[in-house]
Amino acid sequence: MYAIVEIAGQQFKVEKDKKIFVHRLDAKEGDVLDFEKVLLVDNEGKVAVGTPTVKGAKVSVKVLEHVKGDKVLVFKKKRRKGYRKLNGHRQQFTQVQIDAIVG
Repeated sequence: MYAIVEIAGQQFKVEKDKKIFVHRLDAKEGDVLDFEKVLLVDNEGKVAVGTPTVKGAKVSVKVLEHVKGDKVLVFKKKRRKGYRKLNGHRQQFTQVQIDAIVG
């Protein structure tokens, strides 16, 4: 059984007991959250497609930890002008584990 769910503005394919990284959520480690924006549910061949969401379906997740992603370097340069700009960025992520898919 799997589902397509929208979490923090992004769509994820989730299955029970899988761990995924999503954009930073406002929740403490160990919290259990329910997401009700389920767009599709596949239950062993029975596919339920939402318009836009599947009624009565929800995905329950447990927050495992908050982490930072890898550093991304943004380098800008204009040749022969002496212009160089280096900027770094690390995205904040939350690791969640899928506990249950209801629907």
